[in-house]
Amino acid sequence: MFPKLKHWNTLRNQILIVFVSVMALVLLIASVITYNEVSTLLKENAEKQIQQTAVQASGRMDVLFEQVSKLASQVANHAKVQEILLNHVNGIEPSFRERQSLMHVVNSYVPFSDGIDSFELYLSDERRLFPLNEADLSSRLDPRWIQKADEAKGRMIWISKDPNDPNFYLAIKQVTLLDRWFSQGGYLVVRIKDTYFQFNEASQTSDYMILLDGDVHPISSNFEGDVSLIFSTSGRSVTINESEHLLVEHVSKLTGWKTVILTPISSVTKDVTALRTALIVACIIGFFVFLIFSYSISTAITKPIQKLTKTLKYGTLGALHPNPEISSTKEINELNETYNNMVETMNHLIQVVYEKEILSSRAELKALQAQINPHFLFNTLDVLYWSLDEKGEEELSEYVLDMADLFRYTIQYDKQEDWVLVKEEIDHVERYMKIMKIRFEDRLTWKITVPAEFESVELPKLVIQPLVENAILHGIGNQVGQGHVEVIIKRGKGDFIQVIVKDNGAGMGQRTLESLYQSLKTDTMKLSGKSGMALVNVNKRLKLYYQIKQSYALMIESEKGKGTEVYFEIPWRRQRDEVSESDISR
Repeated sequence: MFPKLKHWNTLRNQILIVFVSVMALVLLIASVITYNEVSTLLKENAEKQIQQTAVQASGRMDVLFEQVSKLASQVANHAKVQEILLNHVNGIEPSFRERQSLMHVVNSYVPFSDGIDSFELYLSDERRLFPLNEADLSSRLDPRWIQKADEAKGRMIWISKDPNDPNFYLAIKQVTLLDRWFSQGGYLVVRIKDTYFQFNEASQTSDYMILLDGDVHPISSNFEGDVSLIFSTSGRSVTINESEHLLVEHVSKLTGWKTVILTPISSVTKDVTALRTALIVACIIGFFVFLIFSYSISTAITKPIQKLTKTLKYGTLGALHPNPEISSTKEINELNETYNNMVETMNHLIQVVYEKEILSSRAELKALQAQINPHFLFNTLDVLYWSLDEKGEEELSEYVLDMADLFRYTIQYDKQEDWVLVKEEIDHVERYMKIMKIRFEDRLTWKITVPAEFESVELPKLVIQPLVENAILHGIGNQVGQGHVEVIIKRGKGDFIQVIVKDNGAGMGQRTLESLYQSLKTDTMKLSGKSGMALVNVNKRLKLYYQIKQSYALMIESEKGKGTEVYFEIPWRRQRDEVSESDISR
């Protein structure tokens, strides 16, 4: 697709690209992780510092609230106040003079605090005792605040904005009578300036600082917007004027007030910009440094391989030559050494193949010459047959003809004729029997039983005759008296037919039979003489032709003095693989 890129598709460039890509990916991941971790760390540290500021600011508000609460307690516990309220509880109404005297008492405490504007004192029946007017507490405050003051048992309750003047805040405290078992004697309302609870920190920073009471009403704030919008979103950050702010809050255990600080995240993470620049510069420097080292490493790896490749190219022009180059890398040295050993071996093999081709040519000439000998033998036997037939020796001429057919069946070889019909193999056995009859005369009898349905079954050539030959020579030939050989072909198990060759000869003992089975298993002849060679040969050929995995294709049953029976099974419908001549001869 890109023929121009093939020039650059080298091992060195591939190693270089992979190394640089991996390094770039590692640097990118490390930079992103570092940047995110540092950013998060800076935010967390800033949040901790802001949280500490919120705690300190909330603490100062608690101190201011405590100052107001203490002054209110001093007013409530003043002897004159306690006396008038106790007399009222006992049924004595306060006189006008007593109410006027309270003005001097109450107003004497106002200068002790910059935040307190005034005090209001009410009787237990909620009528105003001071200042001098006839208003009652229920018209001044919501009844629920009176109820909360009763439940607080003398603790000051924050009310929030003064309904009559939003520039002031109100607080209420139940006055308990010290001489009447701290029972309820009246109420003290404190009027506080709205400038009293102000954050000094808000003027020094760009943060928004908000102080909220228990009902989430602002007590102090430098935020000009709607405070409720800030708390309408959940999370640790809020967006104000398209700028994201970090939200930190602290709730006072004393008052229940909430101190909220909103800090622009940009001011928190301003140091991250310098970090980002440093990371980018470090990544660029690291990338180029690794690029240089990767180029050096890839060159060091591929240069010896390139030299070895050039040496291999020279081998196409003639004999291969060893590569004398030595690299500083162990693996390259092993590769170079392996190549040199391969060159030495291949040069040797080339010489051997050349010599074998010469020998093969000579052997082919000898084989062509050797083909004349079987034809000469067959022609000579034919001449002998016609000569005996003309002289009236018909029986002898038949033996000569059988011998010629026997030799022709045995000697001729063709891959296509390596498989024969059962009928052809049996005819060959019959001819062999007739020839052996000349030697044994009346001592040898035989019987062949082959159903007509099995005559067309294919089987490997020369697998029955060697068994018959073994039975005659080593069974009948080793006994005195008449011998009988029987060849039987019958149906076996399933789609198999069974071929049986048995004789009534000398037989074998148990030790000889075990030794023979061991020879069949190892495909080697361990018996003395050649009495088992035909069996080993047939067993091996059957295993090769029919791909038999078991150790034995032949089964042998024999008893000393009672004869021997050899049998094997082959498929009725031949299913065979091509077996090379070299496999059979091994």
